[in-house]
Amino acid sequence: MATGVYGTVRPADVLPEDMQIFMHYTPNRGTQGPVIMTELSRTYISRALSPNGIDIFGGLYTLNLPVNIFGNKGFYTIVIKPTEIKTKIVDCGILTTMPDVRGILLSAAGLGSVASKFDDGGLVGYRIEYLDDNGKKIPNLFRIITSNNRAEAVNQNVSDTNQKSIRYRYNPASELTYCTVSPNSAPSTKPNALPYIGRPNQDIILTNTFFNPIMIEIEIVEHDVETLAWGIFGNQTKSVEDGIYTVYNFNNQIYKQYDLYEIKDKFRGKPLFEVREARNSIDFTKQFNDITNV
Repeated sequence: MATGVYGTVRPADVLPEDMQIFMHYTPNRGTQGPVIMTELSRTYISRALSPNGIDIFGGLYTLNLPVNIFGNKGFYTIVIKPTEIKTKIVDCGILTTMPDVRGILLSAAGLGSVASKFDDGGLVGYRIEYLDDNGKKIPNLFRIITSNNRAEAVNQNVSDTNQKSIRYRYNPASELTYCTVSPNSAPSTKPNALPYIGRPNQDIILTNTFFNPIMIEIEIVEHDVETLAWGIFGNQTKSVEDGIYTVYNFNNQIYKQYDLYEIKDKFRGKPLFEVREARNSIDFTKQFNDITNV
């Protein structure tokens, strides 16, 4: 009996509010200096829908490039990354019903629209990264949230004076959310080596793990393949009287105009150079259809 591998890699199906878009501009590749990223509005990216309006193109998005931002010639580096939520750890504690499970407490107060993520199950799969006392991210230290539910603090009598009397229990009306993380338990070979999950009042960054960051480089140029084709294959005229050389697009509209003239030796009158110089103003009497109909 033959066996095979089935299935495909499914693109991330996320909402624009789960993304952050940053942009860096440089006029050329030789520009040196600090890389300063500017955050763009999420309204510039939208999900692709089928003709009947049903969202069946999961993972396919359209990125709009407004002229007021992407209007200069040069290189634009665009980074699309998962949304970050910066907050603090309220406390690290255990549940009254499961004293062997450690977790962290987070508050949704003051987080605005992202506060809804703190509802039951809304943070599952998010990555926690920790900041030190100087506000810098601790390298290569992160935990993954495996569950989160609204919870409240309760006092509980404990026999061991070294234990905290404050425990937590689930309450869907609470402002706090209790998060279990992985890893959070000690290995069986060393029961006292508990993994670090954070400390109260420590600044952290929550990041969704729905997709990997994407970097796109866009080059804005003055000419594209079509405008170059106009110069090579488009109709052209040369006015013998005033030396105006005109290039037309494929619709016979004036695209560029140049002045053609010679530079001669001022003593002997011998021609030295033939010059084609771009005109600053367009002579609209040189319309192609007007010339050819004469």
